[in-house]
Amino acid sequence: MTVEMIVQVALLGLGATLVMDLWALLRRRVFGIASLDYALVGRWLGHMRHGQFSHAAIGKAPPVAGERALGWAFHYLIGMFFAGAFVLLAASQWLQQPTPLPALLFGGLTVAAPLLLMQPGFGMGIAAARTANPRQVRLRALVTHLVFGMGLYLTGLLLTLY
Repeated sequence: MTVEMIVQVALLGLGATLVMDLWALLRRRVFGIASLDYALVGRWLGHMRHGQFSHAAIGKAPPVAGERALGWAFHYLIGMFFAGAFVLLAASQWLQQPTPLPALLFGGLTVAAPLLLMQPGFGMGIAAARTANPRQVRLRALVTHLVFGMGLYLTGLLLTLY
């Protein structure tokens, strides 16, 4: 992988994650739907260094110093990691001629991360099974990750201009 491609992948991941965050902001402002508090992601990660990978309820776990910054940084690093995985799967030619379908399909696949890793670690159960409305949580997660996929496509298009 060339330095230029690494930069493109990093920008692709940053852009797609930003699109996902803009969707969350729009959803909150227009529909009043709260988005994930990334401080809780940082709290979850902070407790991992002490060997605690899951919680009964992450919101009740003791706070960790710098948890908000840690959570947000991890969120964008994961976006860049997912972009790298996408480019490896879709082939680097996708960067020269982005198409929406592979990006959307990959975005849909990335929903496995919160459903199978993060939600159980937060105490929500696999695929939010322990929440009041698991189907709603799953659907919102899927839509958000499809938006990430659309962000891959839109950012890919933008990168072809430069």
